[in-house]
Amino acid sequence: MPNNIRKIAPASCYLLLTTICFSSHGAEVKPDWTYWGGDRSFNRYSPADQITGDNVVDLQIAWRRPAVDSTLTNTYPGLRVSRNLRSTPVLIDGVLYATNGVGLVEAFNPSTGETLWVQQAVPATLEVVSGPSTRGLEYWTDGFEKRLLVVRGGYLYSLDAETGQVSFNFGDNGRVSLIPESSRSHSFISGGPILVNEVIVVAGTIDGAGDAGTKWRGMASEDVRGYDVRTGEQLWTFHAVPEEGEFGTDTWGNDSWRDSGDLGSWCCLSADEELGYVYVPFTAPTAAYYGGHRPGDNLFSNTLVAIDASSGERVWHFQMVHHDVWEYDNVGPPVLGDITVEGRTIQAVMQANKTGWVYVFDRVSGEPVWPIEERPVPQSLIPGETLSPTQPFPSKPAAIATQGVSAADIIDFPEIGQIARATAANFITGPIFTPPSLVSNQPGGTQGTLTLPGSWGSANWNTGAFDPETGYYYGFANDIPRVYRIEEATDEGAEMAYWSPNREAPYLDGIPLTKPPWGRITAIDMNRGEHVWQAANGDSLSDHPALANLELPPLGIASRPVALVTRTLLFIGDGSNVFGGIQPNMWGRMFRAFDKATGEILWEMDLPAGTTGGPMTYMHEGKQYIVVAVGGLGDPAEWVALALP
Repeated sequence: MPNNIRKIAPASCYLLLTTICFSSHGAEVKPDWTYWGGDRSFNRYSPADQITGDNVVDLQIAWRRPAVDSTLTNTYPGLRVSRNLRSTPVLIDGVLYATNGVGLVEAFNPSTGETLWVQQAVPATLEVVSGPSTRGLEYWTDGFEKRLLVVRGGYLYSLDAETGQVSFNFGDNGRVSLIPESSRSHSFISGGPILVNEVIVVAGTIDGAGDAGTKWRGMASEDVRGYDVRTGEQLWTFHAVPEEGEFGTDTWGNDSWRDSGDLGSWCCLSADEELGYVYVPFTAPTAAYYGGHRPGDNLFSNTLVAIDASSGERVWHFQMVHHDVWEYDNVGPPVLGDITVEGRTIQAVMQANKTGWVYVFDRVSGEPVWPIEERPVPQSLIPGETLSPTQPFPSKPAAIATQGVSAADIIDFPEIGQIARATAANFITGPIFTPPSLVSNQPGGTQGTLTLPGSWGSANWNTGAFDPETGYYYGFANDIPRVYRIEEATDEGAEMAYWSPNREAPYLDGIPLTKPPWGRITAIDMNRGEHVWQAANGDSLSDHPALANLELPPLGIASRPVALVTRTLLFIGDGSNVFGGIQPNMWGRMFRAFDKATGEILWEMDLPAGTTGGPMTYMHEGKQYIVVAVGGLGDPAEWVALALP
């Protein structure tokens, strides 16, 4: 078993013999992990502090657990389990619950990882048991009943938390269909449900329904819905694409709202239970790279919407990107936390976007904490395409990623710098929001627009953790360029005049064209809106023959790692090689602890594979554990638990 540990700081012995921590204000805080984002504020924070900067070097693997319990793999010998285990467990009443490698719920012992029960698929066939891993689940109790709520396939399920059996008085024998009758798909991709005062809120996308900017434009709106937690009765629907007579239809010119969608919120929701609001980050619209058929700003694409969970009514919204042609989604969690700005306490929501900005609002009113200015941006030369003349530019905080591409951003390493500049000259470059461009096969013609961030974004589902004690927000950025190529759609069945083919950027023998670090962590003091520190996350390609003798600093890994913040430390892995949109050589098995105040690496350890899900931590029987999902191409998916001896 890989157990390569680097002791960077001196070890000391420290043991906390209680499961109760105290905040700096003296209030008792129990360090459970009750939602897959930590809690419903999605801050990925725990006050657990048994593991400190002094003793973190003593961490070791306490237990390992496969992504799917052996009872399933033994019963269904042909069961295929994805290497991409997305799931983050939760700790409820001394039991760990998680969706497994095929999306079924498992309950296990927090001390040993031993199985307590496994959800049974109905009907019990290999086809039904098979499925993708999902990210998280929700818990509800009225003091008597205890239920787990999970989205799997095309259904919302309610399970008895003590047995794993379905709640037969919920929906149709324990489940509610999430697939519209008009859809040809049977799968619903969601980050999982969230509970707001007895209302289950579900958002997501219909798998296989979107085209992500190819030659077809029609698809259903992927709406947000609220359900009664006891019965499964649908209470309301919020239309992701407004319908006739609703607020926002005028932002879809030529009545394009009638056949537009593909902007569902497939990842992470957060909620303020006192306000009764759920915060929903929407993604890019149908045909994300050519929008000639959908003139206007296109609400609620690329928009953060605060929804009253009791009624489904919009409270406020803010659109980060108007008329998107870059696939600049709001795909990460809206992180809730209180900050103090110029002496005033603000209940804030912090939304990272693929643009590399973290947009900060008063989560009650929707007012930006710092000014966000509409500034002129480059316009498209593609026939029929009309972009917004301006886009929102936050004044604070500064972006956590490189934005746009200029000559100064192209790598200048010896031997390959000249080749990189010559390669980049084949593309249009410019500031952020430089639009996609037509590919030309003429001598000297452009091969598209090379830019940062690319369509896989800088910030993604993995970005965003917040320390409520210090007001620091931690964001991870992927800094790999992409190319926006537009061509005429000549297929007989094409519904649009233009479309976007492959968007991969060229590499020089595996080396990106733009300067490192290609993966970085940024700590932002949200009380001031200022960066505190920035560090490369991991090292990549330093042994490449063209770079091996250059004595370079860590170059960063452009994968999808997730941060965990505790009372004392910041934990984050390298990320795996199972994620789309990254270079195959951009991954690693390392898991690290940083000094969260300075960015200094205090400890690192090789795990059995790269991290694929968000790490979590909890106290159980006097011991703090850290659990993280791992897996990779060639490595099985599993959960790994770390603890002190």
